[in-house]
Amino acid sequence: MLMKSIHALACIALVLFSQEGFAQELRIGMAADITSIDPHSINITPNNNVSWHVFDALAHVDEHTRVLPGLAESWRAVDPLTWEFKLRKNVKFHDGADFTAADVIASLERPTKLAGSQFALFVQRIVAKEMIDPYTVRVKTATPYAMVPYDLHSVFIIPAKLAGATSADFDAGKAAIGTGPYRFVRFARGDRVELVRNDQYWGGKPAFERVSLRIMPNDPTRTAALLAGDVDVIENVPTADLAKLRTNDKLEVTQKVSWRTIFFHLDQSRDASPQISDLAGKRLASNPLKDIRVRQAISKALNRQAIVDRVMEKAAIPAANLVSPPVFGHVEALRPEVFDLDGAKKLLADAGYPQGFAMTVSAPNNRYVNDDQIAQAVAQMLARIGIKTRVDTMPINVYLTRARNQEFSFAMLGWGSFSGDLALRSLAGTVAPEKGFGTWNWSRYSNAKVDALLEQGFALTDDRKREALAREAMQLAINDYAVIPLHHQLAAWAMKRSIGYAGRTDEYTFAHHMKLR
Repeated sequence: MLMKSIHALACIALVLFSQEGFAQELRIGMAADITSIDPHSINITPNNNVSWHVFDALAHVDEHTRVLPGLAESWRAVDPLTWEFKLRKNVKFHDGADFTAADVIASLERPTKLAGSQFALFVQRIVAKEMIDPYTVRVKTATPYAMVPYDLHSVFIIPAKLAGATSADFDAGKAAIGTGPYRFVRFARGDRVELVRNDQYWGGKPAFERVSLRIMPNDPTRTAALLAGDVDVIENVPTADLAKLRTNDKLEVTQKVSWRTIFFHLDQSRDASPQISDLAGKRLASNPLKDIRVRQAISKALNRQAIVDRVMEKAAIPAANLVSPPVFGHVEALRPEVFDLDGAKKLLADAGYPQGFAMTVSAPNNRYVNDDQIAQAVAQMLARIGIKTRVDTMPINVYLTRARNQEFSFAMLGWGSFSGDLALRSLAGTVAPEKGFGTWNWSRYSNAKVDALLEQGFALTDDRKREALAREAMQLAINDYAVIPLHHQLAAWAMKRSIGYAGRTDEYTFAHHMKLR
C-alpha cells in the first residue's frame, strides 16, 4: 500500500512538473572556447553567446535572422540623420536597478573608450546621443545611415554605473550585471560558465533554473559527454556522429542552414607576403596573390563538392557568396567556381608561375566544423596545381591574434551576418576604422566601387533598393576574388529527447529558448 502511495505521489509530481514546464539544471556542451565575459571586448560567437544570456540589446533577431524588438519596443527614423528608440519600461538589471535611457547611452559610448574593443564599429557612425526622457533615446549620424537598428542589435546594454569597469571585472563577475534571462554566477576559464535564472526577465521566465555552459572544443569529447549523460545538449554536432545520434531513440537532432560561410582570405596588398616562397623555400619578392589570375586558379583548384561530401559529410553546401541562401543580399546568380585543374594550371602559367610556388594554409583547429580537416583537404587540392603547401592550424585564440597582426598569407575565416552588405563591410570594405569598414579584412582588399555601393545602400530605408545594391557589390567583390568562398555550414544540435530547441540560422545556442517537451 505504501509503495502504491509513493508511486501515485511521484506520478502527481511528474504531471505537475510537466505542467509547470520548469526544470532544475541544463548542461550544454559548447564547441568553442569562451575568452571573456566583457560584452564589449572580443566580438566572437562563443563570447556573444554568453552575453545574450546575461545581457540584452535594443534589438533581437529570431531563428531566421529577422530583426525584432528587444530592450527597445520600437524605433523610427525621425529624419535622415536621426533615429529614435522607445525603451521598455519596468525592466530591471540583475541588481534590482531600473533600466533607463542613461544605461543605453553609456553602453553605446563604452566600446569607443575600451582599448581594443571589437564592438566600436557598431557605433562608429553615431555622432551624437540624446536622452529625450528616461525611456526615449535619439542617436544622430553624420550622413544618412539606415543600418542603425541592425548595428545596435550587436551592442549589449550594461548599467551606466559600470561603464568604467574593466574586462577583468566582468570575468570575475563584479561587473557582469545585465537585464538578460540569466544572472552570472561563475566563469571558470577553459572549463565552464555557470548561470542562474532571472525570474524577473521581461521576456518570460526561462524553463531551466540553472545553466552550465561547458567548454568542450574537442568533438569526440562533446559527443561522448552527451551519450554518457554528462550534458543534456551539444552544439556543432560532429559530422561523423550525425548518423549515429539520429538513430539513438533517447536523443533528438536538429539542423538549420547556417549564416556562417567558411572562406579564405588572400593577402593581396603587400608586395611580399610572409608565408609565400619559391619551391626552394626562398621568400618571393613579388606576391602572387596580388594577381587575379592566381586567385582564380586557387579557386578553380578547390573541389567544393568533394569537401562537402567527404570532409563535411554533407553537412554544408558549396558557396559562391559571403552569405548563405536565406540571408538578405545573397546573389542567386553567383555559382560556386567550377572545379577545373587544367584551367587552374593554365592560369598559374599565364601569371608567370608555371612551376607554382610554396604557401602556408593557415586555419584554426577548434572553431569551425572540421576546420583542421578542411585545411588539410584544401592544401592537398592546391598541391595538385603546383602550389606546394604547408598546413598550420592552431587554437582560435592564438589564431585570431596572429591574423590581426597580419602574419598570414592564406587564412581561413568563418563569418555570419544579417546581410550581404554588412558582411562585405567587415570582410571586403577598404579598411577605414572611422566608419567601421574592413574590420576583418585580412586580405586588405580594396575596391572603391564596392565601397561606394555599400555606402549608397546603407543610406536607404527601402530594402528592395538596398538589396539590389548589396547584390551588385557582392558580385563585384566575388568576381574580383576578394576572398575565396568555400561552403555554408549546416548548423546542428543534439539533445535529450525531453528537450526541444529550434535551430537558429545565426548558430547561437540559447538556454532560454530551450523547452521541456
